[in-house]
Amino acid sequence: MNINYNFKFQDGRSIDFKVTGEPARPPVSQMPAWTRLEHCKCSNCPLKAGEAVYCPAAIEILPVVEEFQAEDAYQKVDVMVTDERRSYAKETTLEEALRSLLGLKMATSGCPVLAELKPMALHHLPFANSDEFVMRSVGYYLLQQLFAARNKEQADWELKGLVERNQRLQLVNQALWQRIHAVCRGDSNLKALLNFFSMASSVSVSLESQLRKLQARMIGEA
Repeated sequence: MNINYNFKFQDGRSIDFKVTGEPARPPVSQMPAWTRLEHCKCSNCPLKAGEAVYCPAAIEILPVVEEFQAEDAYQKVDVMVTDERRSYAKETTLEEALRSLLGLKMATSGCPVLAELKPMALHHLPFANSDEFVMRSVGYYLLQQLFAARNKEQADWELKGLVERNQRLQLVNQALWQRIHAVCRGDSNLKALLNFFSMASSVSVSLESQLRKLQARMIGEA
């Protein structure tokens, strides 16, 4: 994986973030307190204090939080996302761009819970809206069930496991929001995480209604 996010601001600034899929390993001596594993630890975190000192997801998003913590979430930015296959460009709000970048970085952070999203991260779709998030999430899950069935394992065609998965992800997103709440002077990171959280919630809280809405659209377009 080699994905680059370039942010161009209206004041002329240009900022790049590269995501390789390898968990970040910055110098421990420079880590702020909110990145420690026990600080606002996720209630469903499987990591023990003896296994890790710092939260993998917090370490991964730390550079983004520090770079944009005082920025206005609604300011317009030109964003170019480039991977090995193609480039995506969009003029959008900083909040939408950060939601996309933070989601990618969290999925590849090494967090054992967020790792469930890594297959989607490997085929990253920048700026995905809620419908696209649901379609991709359901599509990837069903593909996993197909592979399970082919391996003579129990397949979950009713998507019960997908709802449970996103409930686990909600707990992580809520804890991460609490971690950075105190350090963000602006609102860009907070709004990005809140919107990312709401998209994950749509799969667990109202999956059936989301599927009915998508079904109606697909039938209408047929």
